Amino acid sequence: MDAYKAIVNKRDQRAFLPRPIPEDALGRILQAGRMTGSSKNREPNRFVVVRDRGRLAAIAALSGFARWMAAAAVAIVIAQTERHEFDAGRCAQNMMLAAWDDGIGSCPAHVPEAELATLLGIPASIAVNRVVGFGYVDAERAAPPRAVARRRRLLSELVHWETW
Repeated sequence: MDAYKAIVNKRDQRAFLPRPIPEDALGRILQAGRMTGSSKNREPNRFVVVRDRGRLAAIAALSGFARWMAAAAVAIVIAQTERHEFDAGRCAQNMMLAAWDDGIGSCPAHVPEAELATLLGIPASIAVNRVVGFGYVDAERAAPPRAVARRRRLLSELVHWETW
């Protein structure tokens, strides 16, 4: 894989085919998450892998921003032994890029974390940080919604050198 091309070509996907993710591909996704660096090498990330259709539908029902999760092949919850947003974000991105390399799309979903923890039996001492849905992309529905189908800002509009 060309890492740069994967980074600039990957787009969040929310429309999936009804096709399971093979164990070896799921293993690579989880391994990419496990190998993510962490603050002081504390490795706070733990993973709850959800493939059960009923549970995926229940996750989707937690938020209007997660309705698409019902069609995902897998949801992976990043739960942490100590809350660290930066480490969770790095972990999610690593898993999403590893999935993309295998032709698997993904997208993080916004759900109420306490409700997700209750649904999945995650102990109160563990912080639910994010959930990412994965699945094979439905090419017929893969185009970005018109509301967001715009060109990205130019780099020259975003970068400041030395000072603001």
